[in-house]
Amino acid sequence: MNNKKQGLGILVVAMSLATAWAIRGQFGHEQGAAWAGAVGAVALVLVANRKDWYSKMPIVALASALGWGAGGMISYGVVVGYGKADNFINAFYGLSMLFVIGALFGLLGGGLVGLVLDSTKKNRVNWGALVSEMVAGGLLTYFFLIEQIGFKMTPPRSEAWALILGAGLAMLLHMARTKRNSAIRVAIFAALGGGFGFGFGNFLQVVGNVMEIPFNMWNVMEYSIGFFGGLGMAYGVFSSSWPIDEEERSETWINRWALFLLLIFIPLMVYRESLTYDHFLRRLGEIPNLEQVASMSTIFTAAVLVLMAIFVFYRFKDNTFTKKGVSLFLFVYLSTYALMSYLVTGLFAGKMGLNHHLYLLNIVLIFLLSRKEVMEWSSKTTDSLIIKKWFLYLILILAFLAVLSLIAISSHGELPGSHNRFDIGVL
Repeated sequence: MNNKKQGLGILVVAMSLATAWAIRGQFGHEQGAAWAGAVGAVALVLVANRKDWYSKMPIVALASALGWGAGGMISYGVVVGYGKADNFINAFYGLSMLFVIGALFGLLGGGLVGLVLDSTKKNRVNWGALVSEMVAGGLLTYFFLIEQIGFKMTPPRSEAWALILGAGLAMLLHMARTKRNSAIRVAIFAALGGGFGFGFGNFLQVVGNVMEIPFNMWNVMEYSIGFFGGLGMAYGVFSSSWPIDEEERSETWINRWALFLLLIFIPLMVYRESLTYDHFLRRLGEIPNLEQVASMSTIFTAAVLVLMAIFVFYRFKDNTFTKKGVSLFLFVYLSTYALMSYLVTGLFAGKMGLNHHLYLLNIVLIFLLSRKEVMEWSSKTTDSLIIKKWFLYLILILAFLAVLSLIAISSHGELPGSHNRFDIGVL
Protein backbone atom coordinates (compact mmCIF):
# COMPACT_ATOMS: atom_id res chain seq x y z
CA MET A 1 0.00 0.00 0.00
CA ASN A 2 1.15 3.55 -0.43
CA ASN A 3 1.86 5.39 2.80
CA LYS A 4 -1.23 7.61 2.73
CA LYS A 5 -3.68 4.80 2.08
CA GLN A 6 -1.92 2.48 4.51
CA GLY A 7 -2.08 5.13 7.22
CA LEU A 8 -5.79 5.62 6.62
CA GLY A 9 -6.47 1.91 6.92
CA ILE A 10 -4.44 1.62 10.12
CA LEU A 11 -6.30 4.61 11.58
CA VAL A 12 -9.70 3.03 10.89
CA VAL A 13 -8.69 -0.22 12.60
CA ALA A 14 -7.12 1.63 15.55
CA MET A 15 -10.20 3.79 16.08
CA SER A 16 -12.54 0.81 15.76
CA LEU A 17 -10.75 -1.29 18.35
CA ALA A 18 -10.24 1.77 20.59
CA THR A 19 -13.92 2.69 20.54
CA ALA A 20 -15.03 -0.88 21.20
CA TRP A 21 -12.41 -1.29 23.96
CA ALA A 22 -13.59 1.91 25.64
CA ILE A 23 -17.15 0.59 25.48
CA ARG A 24 -15.82 -2.66 26.93
CA GLY A 25 -15.09 -0.70 30.12
CA GLN A 26 -18.80 -0.90 30.95
CA PHE A 27 -18.73 -4.71 30.80
CA GLY A 28 -15.19 -5.97 31.41
CA HIS A 29 -13.91 -9.52 31.61
CA GLU A 30 -13.51 -11.95 28.74
CA GLN A 31 -16.88 -11.43 27.08
CA GLY A 32 -16.51 -7.66 26.90
CA ALA A 33 -13.00 -7.93 25.46
CA ALA A 34 -14.18 -10.56 22.97
CA TRP A 35 -16.84 -8.24 21.51
CA ALA A 36 -14.26 -5.46 21.20
CA GLY A 37 -11.67 -7.76 19.62
CA ALA A 38 -14.17 -8.91 17.00
CA VAL A 39 -14.92 -5.28 16.07
CA GLY A 40 -11.22 -4.56 15.47
CA ALA A 41 -10.83 -7.58 13.20
CA VAL A 42 -13.92 -6.77 11.12
CA ALA A 43 -12.58 -3.25 10.58
CA LEU A 44 -9.27 -4.75 9.47
CA VAL A 45 -10.94 -7.02 6.92
CA LEU A 46 -13.03 -4.10 5.67
CA VAL A 47 -10.14 -1.76 4.90
CA ALA A 48 -7.76 -4.49 3.63
CA ASN A 49 -9.72 -4.75 0.37
CA ARG A 50 -8.96 -8.46 -0.03
CA LYS A 51 -11.87 -10.34 -1.59
CA ASP A 52 -10.58 -13.67 -0.31
CA TRP A 53 -10.67 -12.24 3.22
CA TYR A 54 -14.25 -11.01 2.96
CA SER A 55 -15.46 -14.58 2.66
CA LYS A 56 -13.86 -15.58 5.96
CA MET A 57 -14.63 -12.39 7.85
CA PRO A 58 -16.63 -14.24 10.54
CA ILE A 59 -13.68 -16.56 11.20
CA VAL A 60 -11.19 -13.68 11.39
CA ALA A 61 -13.52 -11.84 13.76
CA LEU A 62 -13.98 -14.92 15.94
CA ALA A 63 -10.23 -15.52 16.11
CA SER A 64 -9.72 -11.93 17.23
CA ALA A 65 -12.54 -12.24 19.76
CA LEU A 66 -10.98 -15.35 21.25
CA GLY A 67 -7.48 -13.87 21.33
CA TRP A 68 -8.27 -10.44 22.72
CA GLY A 69 -11.02 -11.92 24.88
CA ALA A 70 -8.75 -14.48 26.55
CA GLY A 71 -6.72 -11.64 28.03
CA GLY A 72 -9.87 -10.53 29.85
CA MET A 73 -9.14 -13.09 32.54
CA ILE A 74 -6.09 -11.06 33.61
CA SER A 75 -6.57 -9.00 36.77
CA TYR A 76 -5.02 -5.54 36.45
CA GLY A 77 -6.91 -3.27 38.86
CA VAL A 78 -4.12 -3.45 41.46
CA VAL A 79 -1.48 -2.87 38.77
CA VAL A 80 -3.23 0.35 37.78
CA GLY A 81 -2.90 1.34 41.44
CA TYR A 82 0.85 0.75 41.30
CA GLY A 83 1.04 3.24 38.44
CA LYS A 84 -0.51 5.84 40.76
CA ALA A 85 2.26 5.44 43.36
CA ASP A 86 4.22 8.49 44.47
CA ASN A 87 7.64 6.82 44.11
CA PHE A 88 9.52 5.79 40.98
CA ILE A 89 10.06 2.09 41.73
CA ASN A 90 6.39 1.29 42.21
CA ALA A 91 5.12 3.71 39.54
CA PHE A 92 7.48 2.27 36.93
CA TYR A 93 6.60 -1.25 38.03
CA GLY A 94 2.95 -0.41 37.49
CA LEU A 95 3.43 1.05 34.01
CA SER A 96 5.82 -1.70 32.91
CA MET A 97 3.54 -4.48 34.16
CA LEU A 98 0.63 -2.85 32.38
CA PHE A 99 2.85 -2.98 29.30
CA VAL A 100 3.19 -6.73 29.86
CA ILE A 101 -0.55 -7.19 30.34
CA GLY A 102 -1.44 -5.09 27.29
CA ALA A 103 1.17 -6.98 25.28
CA LEU A 104 -0.44 -10.29 26.25
CA PHE A 105 -3.82 -9.05 25.02
CA GLY A 106 -2.27 -8.07 21.70
CA LEU A 107 -0.07 -11.14 21.40
CA LEU A 108 -2.97 -13.59 21.36
CA GLY A 109 -5.39 -11.27 19.56
CA GLY A 110 -2.99 -10.35 16.77
CA GLY A 111 -1.47 -13.81 16.59
CA LEU A 112 -4.75 -15.66 16.06
CA VAL A 113 -5.86 -13.12 13.46
CA GLY A 114 -2.57 -13.60 11.63
CA LEU A 115 -2.97 -17.37 11.68
CA VAL A 116 -6.46 -17.21 10.15
CA LEU A 117 -5.24 -14.88 7.42
CA ASP A 118 -2.30 -17.19 6.72
CA SER A 119 -4.43 -20.34 6.63
CA THR A 120 -5.38 -21.31 3.06
CA LYS A 121 -6.72 -24.34 1.28
CA LYS A 122 -3.17 -25.39 0.37
CA ASN A 123 -1.61 -24.64 3.75
CA ARG A 124 -4.15 -24.91 6.56
CA VAL A 125 -3.35 -24.26 10.19
CA ASN A 126 -3.50 -27.39 12.34
CA TRP A 127 -5.87 -25.87 14.86
CA GLY A 128 -6.11 -29.01 16.98
CA ALA A 129 -2.35 -29.14 17.52
CA LEU A 130 -2.17 -25.39 18.11
CA VAL A 131 -4.88 -25.39 20.78
CA SER A 132 -3.32 -28.39 22.54
CA GLU A 133 0.08 -26.71 22.60
CA MET A 134 -1.35 -23.43 23.86
CA VAL A 135 -3.27 -25.12 26.68
CA ALA A 136 -0.21 -27.10 27.72
CA GLY A 137 2.01 -24.01 27.46
CA GLY A 138 -0.37 -21.98 29.61
CA LEU A 139 -0.63 -24.60 32.34
CA LEU A 140 3.11 -25.32 32.46
CA THR A 141 4.06 -21.64 32.54
CA TYR A 142 1.58 -20.94 35.32
CA PHE A 143 2.88 -23.90 37.33
CA PHE A 144 6.53 -22.86 37.03
CA LEU A 145 6.18 -19.10 37.46
CA ILE A 146 3.42 -18.96 40.07
CA GLU A 147 3.46 -22.27 41.93
CA GLN A 148 7.16 -23.09 41.83
CA ILE A 149 9.09 -19.83 41.52
CA GLY A 150 6.43 -17.75 43.24
CA PHE A 151 6.69 -14.76 40.89
CA LYS A 152 3.46 -12.88 41.46
CA MET A 153 2.53 -9.70 39.64
CA THR A 154 -0.71 -8.77 41.40
CA PRO A 155 -0.96 -10.44 44.83
CA PRO A 156 -3.45 -11.27 46.25
CA ARG A 157 -5.38 -11.07 42.96
CA SER A 158 -5.48 -13.75 40.26
CA GLU A 159 -2.21 -14.43 38.43
CA ALA A 160 -3.95 -15.60 35.25
CA TRP A 161 -1.55 -13.49 33.21
CA ALA A 162 0.89 -16.42 33.44
CA LEU A 163 -1.63 -18.66 31.64
CA ILE A 164 -1.89 -16.17 28.79
CA LEU A 165 1.88 -15.77 28.67
CA GLY A 166 2.41 -19.52 28.34
CA ALA A 167 -0.30 -19.84 25.71
CA GLY A 168 1.20 -16.95 23.74
CA LEU A 169 4.71 -18.39 23.84
CA ALA A 170 3.39 -21.78 22.71
CA MET A 171 1.57 -20.06 19.86
CA LEU A 172 4.77 -18.30 18.76
CA LEU A 173 6.69 -21.59 18.84
CA HIS A 174 4.00 -23.23 16.74
CA MET A 175 4.15 -20.36 14.24
CA ALA A 176 7.94 -20.55 14.04
CA ARG A 177 7.90 -24.32 13.57
CA THR A 178 5.33 -24.10 10.77
CA LYS A 179 7.08 -21.07 9.21
CA ARG A 180 4.19 -18.64 9.50
CA ASN A 181 6.33 -15.54 9.73
CA SER A 182 3.65 -13.07 8.74
CA ALA A 183 1.45 -14.28 11.60
CA ILE A 184 4.39 -13.83 13.98
CA ARG A 185 4.80 -10.25 12.76
CA VAL A 186 1.16 -9.44 13.50
CA ALA A 187 1.41 -11.00 16.96
CA ILE A 188 4.55 -9.02 17.86
CA PHE A 189 3.37 -5.65 16.52
CA ALA A 190 -0.03 -6.07 18.20
CA ALA A 191 1.77 -6.95 21.45
CA LEU A 192 4.04 -3.90 21.26
CA GLY A 193 1.07 -1.66 20.46
CA GLY A 194 -1.21 -3.07 23.14
CA GLY A 195 1.54 -2.96 25.75
CA PHE A 196 2.50 0.63 24.98
CA GLY A 197 -1.16 1.67 24.90
CA PHE A 198 -1.90 0.25 28.34
CA GLY A 199 1.15 1.76 30.03
CA PHE A 200 0.70 5.12 28.30
CA GLY A 201 -3.01 5.06 29.07
CA ASN A 202 -2.31 4.62 32.78
CA PHE A 203 -0.06 7.69 32.64
CA LEU A 204 -2.83 9.69 30.95
CA GLN A 205 -5.26 8.53 33.62
CA VAL A 206 -2.96 9.66 36.43
CA VAL A 207 -2.29 13.06 34.85
CA GLY A 208 -5.96 13.57 34.07
CA ASN A 209 -6.95 12.83 37.66
CA VAL A 210 -4.23 15.11 39.04
CA MET A 211 -5.41 17.93 36.77
CA GLU A 212 -9.01 17.17 37.84
CA ILE A 213 -10.21 16.92 34.26
CA PRO A 214 -13.99 16.30 34.44
CA PHE A 215 -13.95 13.17 32.30
CA ASN A 216 -13.86 9.40 32.78
CA MET A 217 -10.08 8.98 32.73
CA TRP A 218 -10.36 5.21 33.16
CA ASN A 219 -12.09 5.26 29.79
CA VAL A 220 -9.16 7.21 28.35
CA MET A 221 -6.81 4.43 29.46
CA GLU A 222 -9.08 1.85 27.82
CA TYR A 223 -9.24 3.83 24.60
CA SER A 224 -5.45 4.04 24.61
CA ILE A 225 -4.83 0.28 24.76
CA GLY A 226 -7.44 -0.27 22.04
CA PHE A 227 -6.05 2.42 19.78
CA PHE A 228 -2.39 1.41 19.96
CA GLY A 229 -3.23 -2.30 20.04
CA GLY A 230 -5.34 -1.90 16.91
CA LEU A 231 -2.64 0.24 15.34
CA GLY A 232 -0.02 -2.46 15.97
CA MET A 233 -2.26 -5.26 14.70
CA ALA A 234 -3.17 -3.34 11.53
CA TYR A 235 0.42 -2.35 10.82
CA GLY A 236 1.52 -5.96 11.28
CA VAL A 237 -1.07 -7.09 8.74
CA PHE A 238 -0.55 -4.33 6.17
CA SER A 239 3.25 -4.58 6.24
CA SER A 240 3.32 -8.38 5.85
CA SER A 241 2.90 -10.62 2.82
CA TRP A 242 -0.03 -13.03 2.71
CA PRO A 243 -0.99 -15.93 0.47
CA ILE A 244 -4.11 -15.68 -1.67
CA ASP A 245 -6.74 -18.22 -0.71
CA GLU A 246 -8.08 -19.88 -3.85
CA GLU A 247 -11.34 -20.77 -2.14
CA GLU A 248 -13.99 -18.30 -3.22
CA ARG A 249 -15.83 -18.63 0.08
CA SER A 250 -15.39 -20.36 3.41
CA GLU A 251 -17.49 -23.40 4.13
CA THR A 252 -21.02 -22.40 5.14
CA TRP A 253 -21.06 -24.37 8.39
CA ILE A 254 -17.83 -22.74 9.59
CA ASN A 255 -19.13 -19.24 8.97
CA ARG A 256 -22.46 -20.17 10.54
CA TRP A 257 -20.79 -21.35 13.73
CA ALA A 258 -18.57 -18.27 13.81
CA LEU A 259 -21.60 -15.99 13.42
CA PHE A 260 -23.43 -17.94 16.12
CA LEU A 261 -20.60 -17.32 18.58
CA LEU A 262 -20.25 -13.66 17.56
CA LEU A 263 -23.95 -12.78 17.47
CA ILE A 264 -25.46 -15.05 20.11
CA PHE A 265 -22.91 -16.55 22.48
CA ILE A 266 -20.76 -13.45 23.17
CA PRO A 267 -23.74 -11.04 23.47
CA LEU A 268 -25.51 -13.60 25.67
CA MET A 269 -22.52 -13.69 28.02
CA VAL A 270 -22.41 -9.88 28.10
CA TYR A 271 -26.16 -9.84 28.80
CA ARG A 272 -25.88 -12.48 31.52
CA GLU A 273 -23.00 -10.76 33.30
CA SER A 274 -24.00 -7.10 32.92
CA LEU A 275 -27.47 -6.51 31.49
CA THR A 276 -29.99 -8.55 33.48
CA TYR A 277 -32.63 -7.02 35.75
CA ASP A 278 -30.56 -7.50 38.92
CA HIS A 279 -27.53 -5.88 37.34
CA PHE A 280 -29.55 -2.83 36.33
CA LEU A 281 -30.88 -2.52 39.89
CA ARG A 282 -27.33 -2.43 41.23
CA ARG A 283 -25.86 -0.21 38.51
CA LEU A 284 -28.53 2.48 38.40
CA GLY A 285 -28.47 3.25 42.12
CA GLU A 286 -30.96 5.57 43.77
CA ILE A 287 -33.20 6.91 41.00
CA PRO A 288 -36.96 7.46 40.75
CA ASN A 289 -38.92 4.44 39.50
CA LEU A 290 -35.83 2.23 39.76
CA GLU A 291 -37.63 -1.08 39.27
CA GLN A 292 -39.60 0.20 36.29
CA VAL A 293 -36.49 1.60 34.60
CA ALA A 294 -34.55 -1.62 35.29
CA SER A 295 -37.35 -3.75 33.86
CA MET A 296 -37.68 -1.55 30.76
CA SER A 297 -33.91 -1.56 30.23
CA THR A 298 -33.70 -5.34 30.54
CA ILE A 299 -36.49 -6.01 28.05
CA PHE A 300 -35.27 -3.43 25.55
CA THR A 301 -31.69 -4.76 25.75
CA ALA A 302 -32.81 -8.33 25.10
CA ALA A 303 -34.95 -7.19 22.16
CA VAL A 304 -32.09 -5.26 20.57
CA LEU A 305 -29.68 -8.21 20.85
CA VAL A 306 -32.22 -10.61 19.36
CA LEU A 307 -33.01 -8.24 16.49
CA MET A 308 -29.29 -7.76 15.78
CA ALA A 309 -28.77 -11.51 15.51
CA ILE A 310 -31.84 -12.04 13.31
CA PHE A 311 -30.94 -9.17 11.00
CA VAL A 312 -27.33 -10.27 10.46
CA PHE A 313 -28.18 -13.95 10.02
CA TYR A 314 -30.85 -13.05 7.47
CA ARG A 315 -28.54 -10.62 5.66
CA PHE A 316 -25.85 -13.28 5.24
CA LYS A 317 -28.09 -16.32 4.85
CA ASP A 318 -26.45 -17.15 1.51
CA ASN A 319 -22.93 -17.06 3.07
CA THR A 320 -21.87 -14.29 0.67
CA PHE A 321 -19.66 -11.60 2.15
CA THR A 322 -18.71 -8.54 0.12
CA LYS A 323 -17.08 -5.26 1.09
CA LYS A 324 -20.51 -3.70 1.51
CA GLY A 325 -21.64 -6.61 3.66
CA VAL A 326 -18.55 -6.45 5.88
CA SER A 327 -19.08 -2.72 6.30
CA LEU A 328 -22.68 -3.31 7.32
CA PHE A 329 -21.65 -5.98 9.82
CA LEU A 330 -19.05 -3.67 11.38
CA PHE A 331 -21.43 -0.80 11.99
CA VAL A 332 -24.31 -2.97 13.20
CA TYR A 333 -22.03 -4.86 15.60
CA LEU A 334 -20.20 -1.76 16.89
CA SER A 335 -23.33 0.41 17.12
CA THR A 336 -25.16 -2.28 19.07
CA TYR A 337 -22.25 -2.46 21.51
CA ALA A 338 -22.39 1.32 21.94
CA LEU A 339 -26.14 1.14 22.57
CA MET A 340 -25.56 -1.52 25.23
CA SER A 341 -23.17 0.90 26.91
CA TYR A 342 -25.79 3.65 26.93
CA LEU A 343 -28.34 1.25 28.40
CA VAL A 344 -26.17 -0.21 31.16
CA THR A 345 -25.25 3.25 32.44
CA GLY A 346 -28.85 4.45 32.58
CA LEU A 347 -30.22 5.58 29.21
CA PHE A 348 -33.84 5.22 30.36
CA ALA A 349 -32.99 7.03 33.59
CA GLY A 350 -31.66 10.01 31.64
CA LYS A 351 -28.03 9.26 32.46
CA MET A 352 -25.75 9.82 29.47
CA GLY A 353 -22.06 10.53 29.97
CA LEU A 354 -19.91 12.57 27.59
CA ASN A 355 -17.77 9.51 26.85
CA HIS A 356 -20.81 7.76 25.35
CA HIS A 357 -21.44 10.62 22.95
CA LEU A 358 -17.78 10.40 21.94
CA TYR A 359 -18.32 6.71 21.09
CA LEU A 360 -20.95 7.81 18.56
CA LEU A 361 -18.63 10.49 17.18
CA ASN A 362 -15.95 7.85 16.70
CA ILE A 363 -18.39 5.55 14.93
CA VAL A 364 -19.36 8.35 12.52
CA LEU A 365 -15.70 9.13 11.81
CA ILE A 366 -14.91 5.45 11.26
CA PHE A 367 -17.78 5.22 8.80
CA LEU A 368 -16.63 8.30 6.88
CA LEU A 369 -12.96 7.27 6.80
CA SER A 370 -13.75 3.72 5.70
CA ARG A 371 -15.61 5.10 2.67
CA LYS A 372 -12.53 6.89 1.36
CA GLU A 373 -10.84 5.72 -1.83
CA VAL A 374 -10.07 2.01 -2.03
CA MET A 375 -6.69 1.03 -0.63
CA GLU A 376 -4.31 -0.99 -2.78
CA TRP A 377 -1.67 -3.50 -1.76
CA SER A 378 1.89 -2.86 -2.89
CA SER A 379 4.87 -5.14 -3.39
CA LYS A 380 6.68 -3.66 -0.37
CA THR A 381 5.30 -6.16 2.12
CA THR A 382 7.52 -8.76 3.77
CA ASP A 383 7.50 -11.85 5.93
CA SER A 384 10.94 -11.23 7.44
CA LEU A 385 11.35 -11.31 11.22
CA ILE A 386 13.18 -8.21 12.42
CA ILE A 387 13.99 -9.56 15.88
CA LYS A 388 16.78 -7.07 16.67
CA LYS A 389 14.49 -4.15 15.83
CA TRP A 390 11.72 -5.61 17.97
CA PHE A 391 14.06 -5.78 20.96
CA LEU A 392 15.07 -2.18 20.26
CA TYR A 393 11.41 -1.14 20.16
CA LEU A 394 10.88 -2.94 23.47
CA ILE A 395 13.78 -1.12 25.13
CA LEU A 396 12.63 2.25 23.77
CA ILE A 397 9.08 1.70 25.02
CA LEU A 398 10.26 0.72 28.50
CA ALA A 399 12.60 3.71 28.58
CA PHE A 400 9.73 5.98 27.56
CA LEU A 401 7.52 4.49 30.29
CA ALA A 402 10.32 5.14 32.78
CA VAL A 403 10.33 8.81 31.76
CA LEU A 404 6.55 8.94 32.09
CA SER A 405 6.86 7.42 35.57
CA LEU A 406 9.25 10.21 36.61
CA ILE A 407 6.89 12.84 35.21
CA ALA A 408 3.91 11.24 36.96
CA ILE A 409 5.44 11.04 40.44
CA SER A 410 6.63 14.63 40.20
CA SER A 411 3.08 15.79 39.51
CA HIS A 412 1.35 14.44 42.60
CA GLY A 413 1.59 13.15 46.13
CA GLU A 414 -0.40 10.20 47.41
CA LEU A 415 -3.43 9.49 45.22
CA PRO A 416 -6.64 7.61 46.08
CA GLY A 417 -6.39 4.01 44.88
CA SER A 418 -2.59 3.97 44.79
CA HIS A 419 -0.67 0.87 45.89
CA ASN A 420 2.93 -0.05 46.56
CA ARG A 421 4.11 -3.41 45.27
CA PHE A 422 7.47 -2.96 47.00
CA ASP A 423 8.25 -1.45 50.37
CA ILE A 424 10.81 1.17 49.38
CA GLY A 425 11.81 1.56 53.00
CA VAL A 426 13.19 -2.00 52.88
CA LEU A 427 14.83 -1.41 49.52
